[in-house]
Amino acid sequence: MNTASPGAQAPDALLEGAYRKTIWRMIPFIFICYLFNYLDRVNVGFAKLQMLDALQLSETVYGLGAGIFFIGYVLAGVPSNLILHKVGARRWIGTLMIVWGALSASLMFVSSAQSFYILRFFTGIAEAGFFPGMVLYFTHWFPAERRGRVMALFMSAIPISGVLGGPLSGWMLNHFQAGQGGLAAWQWLYLLQGLPTVLLGIAVYFVLHDNVAGVKWLSSAEKQAMQTALVEDEKRRSAGTVSVDSFASVLRNRNVWMLGAVYFSIQMGVYAINFWLPSIIKSLGFQNPAMIGWLSAIPYFAASIFMILVGRSADRRRERRWHLSVPMLMGFAGLLIATSFADSPALAILGLSIATMGALTGLPMFWPLPAAFLGSAAAAGGLALINSLGQIAGFVSPYLVGWLKDATGSTHVALYILSAVLFCGAMIVLSIPAKTVNR
Repeated sequence: MNTASPGAQAPDALLEGAYRKTIWRMIPFIFICYLFNYLDRVNVGFAKLQMLDALQLSETVYGLGAGIFFIGYVLAGVPSNLILHKVGARRWIGTLMIVWGALSASLMFVSSAQSFYILRFFTGIAEAGFFPGMVLYFTHWFPAERRGRVMALFMSAIPISGVLGGPLSGWMLNHFQAGQGGLAAWQWLYLLQGLPTVLLGIAVYFVLHDNVAGVKWLSSAEKQAMQTALVEDEKRRSAGTVSVDSFASVLRNRNVWMLGAVYFSIQMGVYAINFWLPSIIKSLGFQNPAMIGWLSAIPYFAASIFMILVGRSADRRRERRWHLSVPMLMGFAGLLIATSFADSPALAILGLSIATMGALTGLPMFWPLPAAFLGSAAAAGGLALINSLGQIAGFVSPYLVGWLKDATGSTHVALYILSAVLFCGAMIVLSIPAKTVNR
């Protein structure tokens, strides 16, 4: 009989229990925060269905307004994450959410292209620190081998925001058509989807904790086990052959810029879907806003399931390249199907569903990769830099689609270009040596 077995298993059982507690305590609340973060960012796609006609704005103006958000986002990304590293997640994330929620609700006052641009720009500045801040926050709680599943749970808020936000936005546009309270339906949409973010920002001050040591719902032994796991994870990363130890070396490291290019390609597909999906569905012959809302939920619902399954598979197999590149290739193929069969609503929606499943799943599958390159000294600035490089696509993608739609009368050419970008990104991922990222 092996009498050492129970004692050897006890620390593992303790650690597993600590992670389960942590996930259930933290992730549902952070999930809701990210859901409203994404909803506030992309609800302009539904508001567009009525706002453009009401304000007599062109598709190009809409594309620029949707994209200018990301100029502010990119400019503020690194400074915001460095501030979070100094003051702590609880205070900084809470403050950011209150500010961007108020700015998002203020889009109801847009009356011209200029006011649209200004509010979107400053909303982007306020939102910039949230996502890279949460990626950094997770590194203070979970080692690299557990972050694939955690990131998938966290980022499933993106497709869920589409599942819930599409029908909700469509209902709002229908319900408030009469202009209740002196506001148009698109104004009600901004107001009612922005205010909850302010309330969640206040709640952050009371719910989040900056690190493992500060929580009361873990025992001393559980805290010690989690902290030991984090120390061991940092030692493994520091021993990596491409580890980056400072922000200055991040700027000089070609692998970080390569990862930024991969993230850029993923986001080109993601934001094409997020900002233009309602308009693409409308172009298939559907005019009722409520119907457009329900149909837009289909691709996001499929993506929410697929994202979780792929995240679990990636962690279980400890494989990263194919779990990222295959979803990116799905995004490539799905956009081609949606564009090639635009005269068949069923096939077009199938293509959009495949594209959404692939592109959105690429987001959480990407983020374990930088952990293989960045040491703790570089994580705050490095993660924000990679995120900012990717978010440039948030400007390029919607503006490109809007400009080409005005120039050609359809979104076909733009979607072909975006699918090609996703394909190139997948090829870059497959060029990375497996031993570098499969951890």
